[in-house]
Amino acid sequence: MNVSMVVAAHKQYEMPKGAVYIPVHAGAEGKKSIGFIGDNTGDNISSLNPLFCELTVLYWAWKNLDYDYLGLVHYRRYFKGNNKAKSKISSIITESEIKSLLQNTDIILPKKRYYYIETIYSHYAHTFSAKDLDITGQIIAKKYPEYKDAFDRVMRRRSGHMFNMFVMKKEYVDSYCSFLFDVLFELKNRLDISNYTDFQKRLFGRVSERLTDVWIETNNLKYVEVPVLNMEKVNWFKKGFSFLSAKFFNKKYEKSF
Repeated sequence: MNVSMVVAAHKQYEMPKGAVYIPVHAGAEGKKSIGFIGDNTGDNISSLNPLFCELTVLYWAWKNLDYDYLGLVHYRRYFKGNNKAKSKISSIITESEIKSLLQNTDIILPKKRYYYIETIYSHYAHTFSAKDLDITGQIIAKKYPEYKDAFDRVMRRRSGHMFNMFVMKKEYVDSYCSFLFDVLFELKNRLDISNYTDFQKRLFGRVSERLTDVWIETNNLKYVEVPVLNMEKVNWFKKGFSFLSAKFFNKKYEKSF
């Protein structure tokens, strides 16, 4: 079983040990090397990184790597292992743990994120523009009508599998990426983002998070959930305040990649 776990990174950072993890420089096109393989080699969309975020790494891995299973994680966010290690870097899920889980499932996802007072749709609309999702729905209705019911259901929910993190077998990667990038490229063609801020222009990475469950549910696929490990401390007070400000005062917040 050949598993490749690509780690999207835009700067130098301590990486997990083990050959299964492949650090990839996200948005490497035109940038100084940070010591990792760039997503601007082979068949790639590296130049779209300011819009597509970590998806440029996913596209690169999909098109250029040889694997039985492919995983996507982030330099600051990983799947958590079952070990009792004291350091965070040693608490990242290991290759043996990944392979053990894949004996009984074809997909590994992060535990669902719950919004409670927001739906998936309204949470997005309070941070970005609701138009982005509205047009996404129109594209799906036209090009992938079999996915539209799931899209509508997911938009009404208050929880979902976020972060663009997963591990799945190759045939599913091919299916998922073919659907995902076709929708996103069409969305890019239809949207006028000339007046969007740099943060808002990264919408394609955010829209994609909301399409993971749409694809999984439409295809009736089974999966297991694994906790997410944040490598840096999360300021939950600040995060919660921004969340409430966006919902009740329409104060859209911006943050870095």
